[in-house]
Amino acid sequence: MGDETDSPADEPAFSKDEIFHLLQNERRRMVLRYLRGTEGPVRMRDIAEQVAAWEHDTTVQELTSTQRQRVYIPLYQSHLSKLDTAGIIDYQQNRGIVVRKPLADQIDQYLQIDPSAEPTTEPSDSNWDDYYISATVLCYILLIGAVIELPFLSLLSGIALSASILLLFTVLTISRLIN
Repeated sequence: MGDETDSPADEPAFSKDEIFHLLQNERRRMVLRYLRGTEGPVRMRDIAEQVAAWEHDTTVQELTSTQRQRVYIPLYQSHLSKLDTAGIIDYQQNRGIVVRKPLADQIDQYLQIDPSAEPTTEPSDSNWDDYYISATVLCYILLIGAVIELPFLSLLSGIALSASILLLFTVLTISRLIN
């Protein structure tokens, strides 16, 4: 019976405004991002170091003590407590331990909106798709033109035509890798 009363208490969760208020701070979003792939207790220090590394676009090993401290203190004093009060994490401040709670699953869908490298790669990927499609169409035109013996294309041997097609896709692929 205790489970039945606990479950509905967990279910109502939050309004969108409450969720957005919790997620308005980037550090809280980063904490939840870090905890997304964890099970069980996590040291608060590990979270702070990873958040600091993300903020400074570096690795945990390359962080300075000042960079660590500037993230650790606000997490310790404010951000983790807010997430704990909301029931998204269990923050044992005196032990320096954080545990992700099931309620965090409801928040994850809102973290998907968070800007990351993916949206910036999608437009360029679609541009590259257009280039590859155009190259394929051009290759078919060359091939059909050689088969029906169009004036200029009939001069190309099978090997020259194959080499031209291969060269086109090689140049296109190398250009994509460089960019």
